[in-house]
Amino acid sequence: MCGRFTQTATSAIIAEQFGVTAPSHLQPRYNIAPSQPIAAIRIEPDCTTRTLVMLRWGLIPLWAKDPKIGNQCINAKAETVAEKPSFRSAFKKRRCLVVATGFYEWQVQERIKQPLWIGLQSQRPFALAGLWEQWTSGEGEPLETCTIITTEPNDLMAPIHNRMPVILAPASYDQWLDPTFQHIEPLKALLRPYLSEELMAYPVSTLVNNPRHDVPQCLEPV
Repeated sequence: MCGRFTQTATSAIIAEQFGVTAPSHLQPRYNIAPSQPIAAIRIEPDCTTRTLVMLRWGLIPLWAKDPKIGNQCINAKAETVAEKPSFRSAFKKRRCLVVATGFYEWQVQERIKQPLWIGLQSQRPFALAGLWEQWTSGEGEPLETCTIITTEPNDLMAPIHNRMPVILAPASYDQWLDPTFQHIEPLKALLRPYLSEELMAYPVSTLVNNPRHDVPQCLEPV
């Protein structure tokens, strides 16, 4: 799964890399957890330009009666995302890029779980494949939420965990974001493990275990 990640790129770098206008007040995040707002890029219906928005992590389907279902929908499996009732509508029409600079995973080592940070060798931000949804409460209050898609691990990730988030190649951004493109198989073909040789991983402090710790020290190697 993908349960924590980082987004420490500046607004200027995000704007340059993803072709969006990023707010100048975007703050670096060192330990993003479910239910928190995350930066995502999407193309609105009836629009052709990319927009950066803040979405709550944990997708609430349109039909949900209880918003707590979002706690169970922080991730969607690439293998079943097109068929699962919680995700299939969003997969067809409401896809997004979740902006990240890395993600955490916990590796079982003897009797402990060692947290590791995984990111690009280039140390550039990247896009995780996401879906978004707008849910309306019984009181008529709208809430926009999202999920991150996971896939099987690549060679780097396999010794660490049996899943990894889908990192999309820049060449696939346009197709992934286009809400008018609704062909299931070409979209599912994008949801594959990222190249191991372009990633790096190192152990970090157990400080990251507590989501209240959103500080640079979470990223320091141990």
